[in-house]
Amino acid sequence: MTLRVVHVASGREWRGGQRQVWLLARELARLGAAQVVITGRGSELAQRLRRDGVAVRAVRWSAGLDPRVVPAVWSELRHRPSLVHAHDAHAVTLGGVAAALARAPLVATRRVDFPLRRAGFWGRAARLIAISGAVARVLEADGIPAERIAVVHSGIALDELRAIQPLGIRARLGLAPDTPLAVNVAALVPHKDQVTLIRAAERLVARLPSLHWVIAGEGPERIRLERLIGGLGLGGRVHLLGHVDQPERLIADGSCFVMSSREEGLGTAVLDAMALGIPVASTAAGGLPEMLDDEAGVLARPGDSASLADAVARLLADPGLAQATAARAAARVETFSAARMAASVGSVYRSCGPFP
Repeated sequence: MTLRVVHVASGREWRGGQRQVWLLARELARLGAAQVVITGRGSELAQRLRRDGVAVRAVRWSAGLDPRVVPAVWSELRHRPSLVHAHDAHAVTLGGVAAALARAPLVATRRVDFPLRRAGFWGRAARLIAISGAVARVLEADGIPAERIAVVHSGIALDELRAIQPLGIRARLGLAPDTPLAVNVAALVPHKDQVTLIRAAERLVARLPSLHWVIAGEGPERIRLERLIGGLGLGGRVHLLGHVDQPERLIADGSCFVMSSREEGLGTAVLDAMALGIPVASTAAGGLPEMLDDEAGVLARPGDSASLADAVARLLADPGLAQATAARAAARVETFSAARMAASVGSVYRSCGPFP
């Protein structure tokens, strides 16, 4: 009998990790996998999975380590030989407890390149999936044996993405149709480092006076960023949009996409830009160079606003460079499909037992 996969994902916010769970489960369903996703009741993740016909067990999940999740996972593990695939730190603990009680294999995905605070169930997992080589190196430095780590890059739905229509953000902001636009899509949290992005915007005021910047995302850094924008006199030039539905449509509006992270597991918004033909200026943090090598993007030093400003200016001042970079990125992104990701994850599952 083949293994049934019990995914555990907190899903309380719709961010890159939750999007990856959705894409993975959808692709595994197409491969005929038996699976169920345990996630928060009423979450965007649960709604999307149900629309796509993926089995969901939605539970009350009001706190990160909500103990009510453990009985739900354990009950799903009783039906047939199963494994737990935990997709975030809270899921690793809660799913790990249930897997230990049921004596089921635990697979855990690590999406960030932060050191582990404690090994816990990360150290007990049968296999760990690192979304980049950079994440794998951090896990090894934290004492996880290399033979238990599999690098599986995140994926995107290439055909669906390329069919989207731009959002038309210039018109919504009252900007001219030919206004140069630098786009950033990321949670407003310290490691995404929009502070460096805003300081890069300040540096380019004189060099590129018509350039505007849009930042889509929410998070605890918003007030700090608003104050910085005001203090630098950039209120009419840097626009904090908050949450944007279908942020891929905003990326499609960009003259370039800018990733300012100090730490980054991989960064699927960059993959979106690559697939949409939008040239990318990015820091070289974490797994970002793994997507943008072979000159598929212009890289800058993490935390260095002058370096990031120069990367953006190079793309916007040299249409030939921007076009060549975008063309290389469009070719490279073909290796980051959701279907390829699901096939690679399936190989990890097979190392734990029979799997389609």
